[in-house]
Amino acid sequence: MKLSKLNVRLLSKINNMMQLESQALELDTLRPTKTTIMVIGGAEDKVHGKEILQTFFNRSGGVNARLAVIPSASREPAAQGDRYRKVFKEMGDVNIKIFDIRERYQGEDPIWLEYLEECTGVFMTGGDQLRLCSLLAETPLMENIRSRALEGKIALAGTSAGAAVMGYHMIAGGGSGSSPNRSLVDMTNGLAILPDLIVDQHFHNRNRMARLLSAIAAHPDKVGIGIDEDTCALFEGESQIQVMGKGTVTIIDPVEMSYTNADKVGVEDPLSLSNLRVHILCHGDGYNLHSHAMKPGLSETIMPLD
Repeated sequence: MKLSKLNVRLLSKINNMMQLESQALELDTLRPTKTTIMVIGGAEDKVHGKEILQTFFNRSGGVNARLAVIPSASREPAAQGDRYRKVFKEMGDVNIKIFDIRERYQGEDPIWLEYLEECTGVFMTGGDQLRLCSLLAETPLMENIRSRALEGKIALAGTSAGAAVMGYHMIAGGGSGSSPNRSLVDMTNGLAILPDLIVDQHFHNRNRMARLLSAIAAHPDKVGIGIDEDTCALFEGESQIQVMGKGTVTIIDPVEMSYTNADKVGVEDPLSLSNLRVHILCHGDGYNLHSHAMKPGLSETIMPLD
């Protein structure tokens, strides 16, 4: 029996979805580790396979999860929080609380702190990373979230702005394209959840390589990580990164960088950076921040959804 072109496309799409779900499960069943911190490049799939969000849900306890969603980076936190509530409720009838925090004093509210004691997963949405930091940095709530995540008591995920805040140094804004130069990136302090990193998101989608290079030139003691949309860098333990999703994760590692002219040129002058290590990782690939080594995965098996 001959299949029509439409049927062939439908079968191909179903096969792709099943493959992505299988890959999410494979990542979810890796050997247990102390921490699960998911740094997502934004625009993660919320409709089809939802492999990144499903992995967060599973790592948080699955049907036994008790989740908190922090939409404070958004200008419409109630709508943003409700959007993620619906996505996670479709995965299981779990307890979900939206931490709709719009003023700094709310970061001291015992209501949130009490819920967090029994929480198994915290998800920070996208929006404006400066807004998120101004509301939550150095509050009892964020200190509690950070310590519980690093102790392995909760799974923590951040997407877009929620990913940008992960480092001690944070990209607050800047330009795209062009050559690396100091005017291309605005830096400030983040939430220091992963203090040795500088994170950029929507990476290749918005042509942000030059601004991440500019950030590393200013802070050569940090590792730059640029994450594409619908792509996640999953941090396990103290040093392991596992990549999942449709795009790539770019690692800019200055461990052997021998020269930069960042302190010798003007703000708009082009930057020199010599002997950087640059790695481009796909789904299934890994990277060890301590050994500075990539571990190739099974990325050749990935077929993106239409």
